[in-house]
Amino acid sequence: MLDYVLIGIAIMALLCVVFEEVLHVNKAKTTLFFGTFAWILLFIDANRGPHLAELNEHLIENISEISTLWLFLVAAMTFVAYLNRKGMIENMLNIIMPQKITLKKLIFFTAIFSFCFSSLADNITATLVSIAMVLSLGLPFNQTMRFAVLVVFAVNSGGVSLITGDVTTLMIFLDGKVTITQLLLLIVPSLLAVLLLASLLSIGMKGAVKINKHRHELRHVDYVIAGIFLATIILTLVANVLFAIPPMLSFLAGMAVMFLVATFMGEEKYDDPILDYIRLIEFDTLLFFLGVLLLVGMLDHIDALGALLLVYSVLPSTGANFVMGVLSSMIDNVPLTAALLKADIEMTTAQWMAFTYAVGVGGSLLIIGSSAGIVTMSKVKGLTFAKYGKFILLLLAAYSAGYAMVLVMAELFLGVGS
Repeated sequence: MLDYVLIGIAIMALLCVVFEEVLHVNKAKTTLFFGTFAWILLFIDANRGPHLAELNEHLIENISEISTLWLFLVAAMTFVAYLNRKGMIENMLNIIMPQKITLKKLIFFTAIFSFCFSSLADNITATLVSIAMVLSLGLPFNQTMRFAVLVVFAVNSGGVSLITGDVTTLMIFLDGKVTITQLLLLIVPSLLAVLLLASLLSIGMKGAVKINKHRHELRHVDYVIAGIFLATIILTLVANVLFAIPPMLSFLAGMAVMFLVATFMGEEKYDDPILDYIRLIEFDTLLFFLGVLLLVGMLDHIDALGALLLVYSVLPSTGANFVMGVLSSMIDNVPLTAALLKADIEMTTAQWMAFTYAVGVGGSLLIIGSSAGIVTMSKVKGLTFAKYGKFILLLLAAYSAGYAMVLVMAELFLGVGS
């Protein structure tokens, strides 16, 4: 009976996010309440019984995963907050952008930039930088919306072909389902799907935007910190591949280096303490993450996520993978992937590649379906679940096209029976 109550709580939390504008209650407040309340009910039900130790262990695992994400976000957001406040991002935009560009060209530029950057950096950092670039253009809200939707899809698509770009891709690789070279085949269909979405979003766009090239005066320390940020991204990828060092640890180390370098280079004497940039972080985003991941952890504990795998007994693997991608827009893709790997369902290499694409990109269908979407929602004022949902048909078309291209490319290069 309690399991049904807990599933109902998760559904209520989702509905509160969907109808945030109607309720006028911040989504961070509702998800945090329902997330903590669900775990409290679990502990009351355990009542010092034989399952208490197992429940406590699952909660600790859940909190560990959340704290890892939190600490990574704190480090990444602090870097971006500093560079954005100093005008480094705007200066970079001035260098790579022309004085005047049509909106259609701009949307394709944004698509390629977000896709490529997310292939080098993690999704959260890529989203923060891409959205900062879009917001610096000062576009009307309806146009900013299109760019925001594109950034979410492009960022999720860019990281899907690299083991350092997406957690689920790494999980599938470590389980021996695909190789690194096979994953690289996902680059072409992923990019084509992004360009397709950019084409669809550009329909009806007219006019041009003038880039106001206001150059910010930067001190030597600003360039050094930008270099530290870039080095942190690169070393995070290398350290994770070579030594399995968690990205969170590398980014915290990079942030610590930033603090020390800024202090030694005399940044404090400008009455601009480097530690103050932590206060610029969107903490409501972090609280929203906390509530969502507590709910996902609860659903994983009661094996509600495992029930989703019944779709493989109803549909062929190709169709089931497509559905799993759609479901990943409502449920975190990490426990979905973990549940499927644990079930050890028999699939060909081509189907595993399709699954990798599906759970990596499918989260773009809803704004709450990926970290890129949640970060974007926190940064673009006025962007809500409902407003993002207006683009779901375009997103579904691009996702479906990308999924189909992955199947075709995988079977073309690997063979039908692979």
